[in-house]
Amino acid sequence: MTERALADQLAACTERCRAMDAPLSDRLSAFAHDVRRLDPDFADVVERMVARLRAAGAGSEAPRPGEPMPEFLLPDERGRLHSLEGFTARGPVVIAFHRGHWCPYCRISAGALAEAYPSVRRLGAELVAITPEVSKFNAELKHAAGAPFPVLSDMDNSYAMMLNLAFYVGDEKKREMSTAGWDITPFNDSDAWTLPIPATFVVGRDGLVKARFIDPDYRTRMNIEDILAALGGERAG
Repeated sequence: MTERALADQLAACTERCRAMDAPLSDRLSAFAHDVRRLDPDFADVVERMVARLRAAGAGSEAPRPGEPMPEFLLPDERGRLHSLEGFTARGPVVIAFHRGHWCPYCRISAGALAEAYPSVRRLGAELVAITPEVSKFNAELKHAAGAPFPVLSDMDNSYAMMLNLAFYVGDEKKREMSTAGWDITPFNDSDAWTLPIPATFVVGRDGLVKARFIDPDYRTRMNIEDILAALGGERAG
């Protein structure tokens, strides 16, 4: 199969999984199975990278429930600055890290978060996505997902690094991504080849973490039901 044909099939699989009437975990799992079926060698590279990150304890030192969430001041896809303090002054906030607009798993996840956004707002909370990409590519992710929430640029993964979430993808994964047409250098305006673990945090009005989901395997994300349950508990408290 040519690279173009593979890319076209993966794009079709992304849209099929994004449109599934199923929990987010099932959509992501379905896409992972598609990748394994279409390109088993690439899937093996992913497994080795995930094993390396887990062995290193990647993400384990990120803020835990009950601990304060560090402040940020980051621009959205239109260049407007947003701060954590500004969000929590109005209510709880869900902070979802994404790898970028090019990532099929992030497109599927951002789409599911967009679907859940009305429920998030009914619970008096806000939602924000953070990527290491420049604003024009965050605008593409926002458009593709139909996201009503802001998508913030964390240039050079500075905030993710503060949270102990940033990591180097590794030489093998870098080669495979470049070959597959996913050269993230122009997207991030950086040749560092670092990405964030796509973690999710639920932060209360008091600035403390109420719940978190951290997995070095970017094919998994926090369940929408768990996000809403954490927000419901925060409102009840």
